[in-house]
Amino acid sequence: MLAATTDNEGASRERRCIATGAVLPAEKLVRFVVSPDGDVVPDLDGKLPGRGIWLTANRTAFAKAIVKGDFSRAAKAKVKVAPDLADHVAHLLAERIKADLGMARRAGLADVGFDSAMRALDKKIPPALMFHAAGSSDDGRRKLRSAVKSRELDVRFLDVLSRDELSLALGRENVVHAAIRPGALADRLILNSVRLAGLKAKPSDFKGPAQDESTL
Repeated sequence: MLAATTDNEGASRERRCIATGAVLPAEKLVRFVVSPDGDVVPDLDGKLPGRGIWLTANRTAFAKAIVKGDFSRAAKAKVKVAPDLADHVAHLLAERIKADLGMARRAGLADVGFDSAMRALDKKIPPALMFHAAGSSDDGRRKLRSAVKSRELDVRFLDVLSRDELSLALGRENVVHAAIRPGALADRLILNSVRLAGLKAKPSDFKGPAQDESTL
């Protein structure tokens, strides 16, 4: 049964996707709520009041939910869903990631550039994640990944932002690599980057009859 989940304090962090019915960790989904005007609103922080509606962070799930009217079914009421919802959420996630990268830089938690990122691996507290500019050369990636492996470190690698986006976020020109030290910011960067990666991935084909809510 496709249903929304009430977000009670202390409840399990697993949620059911309204499009697929799969029960997944909340980190792999995006939460939505319905505004007083009946609009479906993304809630990236999971803090907005109201009954949560959860959707897997990939374009196939978004397309199915819109085409099949899953939001209205989950909300048990007719709701308004923007047809470009996936693009809107992807934009919000990218902006959130860039803002958090800027905060990490200002807090001294970011080591920017290939050499700085490499040196960061030997610090007392090594990085929790490593950003690579999307579409960047494989050589730098390969060297950093090899260094992480040889040191037996647990580092996440992310490539959801372009070189220009990384450069703007981190206040440097031509940023291709950046290491972020562990902490709440790193956790949030990983969370939102995984979601954004899902929305940037090529969707599988989905076809179905359009429902009214897709054009409201």
